[in-house]
Amino acid sequence: MADGSIRLDFPGHDGGKLSARLDMPLGVARAYAIFAHCFTCSKDILAASRIARSLAAEGIAVLRFDFTGLGSSEGEFANTNFSSNVEDIVAAADYLRETREAPQLLIGHSLGGAAVLAAAGRIDEVRAVATIGAPADAAHVVENFSADLERIREDGVAQVTLAGRKFHIKRQFLEDVEGSSVLDCARNLDRALLVMHAPLDETVGVDNARRIFEAAKHPKSFVSLDDADHLVSRAVDSEYAAGVLASWSQRYLDLADVPHSSVVEVSETGASKFQQFVRTGTHGFLADEPKDVVGGQDTGPNPYDFLSVALGTCTSMTLRMYAEHKKLKLGNVTVTVDHAKVHAKDCADCGEGREGRIDRFERRIFIEGDVDPAIQDRLVDIANKCPVHRTLEASSVVVTKIGEDAG
Repeated sequence: MADGSIRLDFPGHDGGKLSARLDMPLGVARAYAIFAHCFTCSKDILAASRIARSLAAEGIAVLRFDFTGLGSSEGEFANTNFSSNVEDIVAAADYLRETREAPQLLIGHSLGGAAVLAAAGRIDEVRAVATIGAPADAAHVVENFSADLERIREDGVAQVTLAGRKFHIKRQFLEDVEGSSVLDCARNLDRALLVMHAPLDETVGVDNARRIFEAAKHPKSFVSLDDADHLVSRAVDSEYAAGVLASWSQRYLDLADVPHSSVVEVSETGASKFQQFVRTGTHGFLADEPKDVVGGQDTGPNPYDFLSVALGTCTSMTLRMYAEHKKLKLGNVTVTVDHAKVHAKDCADCGEGREGRIDRFERRIFIEGDVDPAIQDRLVDIANKCPVHRTLEASSVVVTKIGEDAG
């Protein structure tokens, strides 16, 4: 199985094939989640893809799919409703249970948030539910085509325009959403709940979040998405939501232990010219260039920053190991590293035998409290023996190959 975003399909509530993506961690998945998209959206909406990628970096595999009749899924949208969306989520959970592992986390965006609240009680393995910009009433979606309501009720069906696309809405859709109680689902949830909502959301007002939050029992949490739009379309907003989700969910999920891997995966996010998403083990973070580099957005450390981080952390860890081994009472250790490219002839402390421009890392070690002068020189010697220090000063070999499967 290739790591990354895997394309697949599975049978929906009516047997038709639902198009899906399964975003897998690098290595073994610690848990599985399902992401339900917003009304008339698709699995590939930016918020869904970014959140899924970020959770995968934390070891949580995420299945996102197109509801029946939407995106690349089979079926007629006109024959679907809120209840069928709920059934599709249950079908997605059944598929994961049969082929991999049942989902422990459900995430829903907008109407998808209302749907996961309704579906959670039918999936025994679910431990936590998160909503993003969800309405407190499923019937809230009819505001998107309120001018056509009378025609739908009288004629039984009408073509409406939503986000620039035409859809057929039947009377049964109205009757279904009007008969669904999202707040009752929240009251009976009996799982951990995270409600995320933007106070300035003009599509689904933030009062909806208040009503859902008040209806639910503890444990429950609310997180403001500040000035995000309803679709959480900005990278900074979806990445923040993903980070909160990853941190919050780990308190409630039964996460499998994953052995450490030496493989680091770096992939472009597409959010800006240089921004990269880094996955190492169960951890994920961004890399970028500073804003003074054309195209850089300064959303994460640059490549040389990571080299400095490696040297600084290795130094501190090595000193702590030495202190414990020698039973030294060593105060808190702080290491600063400053990197620069200099000319060898201008670097008096860089040693002999070097020519041209070289990389110079200036490391300073600060130790809280008094340090016996007799051991200070020894600590410097120990710092110089940290593995990363040795790697940087020794000659390394980098072997580059074109991967057979880029995921």
